[in-house]
Amino acid sequence: MENGKYGGITEDPRPAMFFPILQSPSSGTTLVVRSNSDPQQLAVAMRAKLRDLDAELPPYIETWSKGMDPVLFAARMATLALGVLGVMSAMLAVTGIFGTAAYSVSKRLRELGIRMALGAQRKEVLEAALGRAFQLLVWGSVAGLVLGILASRVLASIVYTATPRDPLVLAGVVVAMAFVGLVAAWIPAQRALSLDPLTLLREE
Repeated sequence: MENGKYGGITEDPRPAMFFPILQSPSSGTTLVVRSNSDPQQLAVAMRAKLRDLDAELPPYIETWSKGMDPVLFAARMATLALGVLGVMSAMLAVTGIFGTAAYSVSKRLRELGIRMALGAQRKEVLEAALGRAFQLLVWGSVAGLVLGILASRVLASIVYTATPRDPLVLAGVVVAMAFVGLVAAWIPAQRALSLDPLTLLREE
């Protein structure tokens, strides 16, 4: 037979050989049937045919999806657990990015006030407020990508069909976190721009 997976869905395909039943007798025999018919109607026809061949045969018939349930159970539970942990991690990451970016801008309120007092344009002040937060996001995204690629190797061995380096997923995460960080920095910066420069200069 062609190479295939016979011990688990995450294993590498390996060689297999089937022997004639007369050369290798067994108490149980598996018959695989491929059909486009309704499974229930097909099961009735198969039971009737087996009964005609030998009325003492105890047939057990199940669909492919049902037979795969025990094999996929561990992978599904792992996927569910990792999904819950992923959502929680994303919430923590969003909260951390939002708090860090907002704090970075809040500590520069005096600087922003000085820039506004010296006649800096609104756009220039906003760019100055977002510049440092953007640098933090770039370094954080690079570190996160490296760690994510390393962790994806472990994920691929646990979750079936998980691709270690899916560019769409990696790009989506970076864009989403960068958007959250920029919004988090933009909100306090925008609020600072709405205040009088003298008020910002009094900030400690």
